[in-house]
Order: sequence, then structure tokens, then C-alpha cells
Amino acid sequence: QVQLVESGGGLVQAGGSLRLSCVASGRTFSFYTLAWFRRAPGKEREHVAGITWSTGMTDYADSLKDRFTISKDNAKNTVYLQMNSLKPEDTALYYCAASTKFGLSWFALRLVSGYEYWGQGTQVTVSS
Repeated sequence: QVQLVESGGGLVQAGGSLRLSCVASGRTFSFYTLAWFRRAPGKEREHVAGITWSTGMTDYADSLKDRFTISKDNAKNTVYLQMNSLKPEDTALYYCAASTKFGLSWFALRLVSGYEYWGQGTQVTVSS
């Protein structure tokens, strides 16, 4: 089985930065892609960024790629999300997700259905 545990959320002023972490345990050898999603109040869960577990290729939501950076440390079974220049509209519950599905396109990996495993989420609140 797989467990994903997020941390690093909190309250930050607009313009500030946060780094989220997601520690994976269990069948991490089966991962192909890990990703961050977020869900703002009253909205659907949306893709933020993804990274392939072995090669480190990345993909971002177009509106976030200039401010957010996804990275990984395979030795620590951890994926990170560095968030800079935060805005109030970035306020959301941020989820880590893992996919063991081989051969999916980035288009498919931007969808919730592309992932089998999810963490519980970490809250990010950006004040104006």
C-alpha cells in the first residue's frame, strides 16, 4: 500500500513563500508520476504541477509555472512544491498524489483520474 503525507502549509501574507513537502511510504518503487493538486473553497480540485519519479520531467498548470516549482528527492521519498509570490487566490487545500500508471500523457496526468493515491492535504492560506 502507499501512504502520502503532506506538510508545510500555513498562513502567509501575499507576496510570501511556502514550501510544501510530501513524504511517500510503501510501494514507492511503483510510482511513475507524483503531483500536487489544490482545491479552493467552492471549487473543483485542480492540477498544480507534476513530476516523473524516475526522470524528473515536470509539468505545470499554465497559470502557475512562473511562481511554483516542483522537485523531488528520491532518497527521501519526498516531493516538494516551492511556492513564491503567493496571492490570496492561492488559498486552498493542497494535495499530493501518486500515479503508478505507465504511459499517460501530461494531459491525462493533469486530471484527478490519473492518480490512484492521495494524501490528506495541507492547508495554505494567503492573506491580503
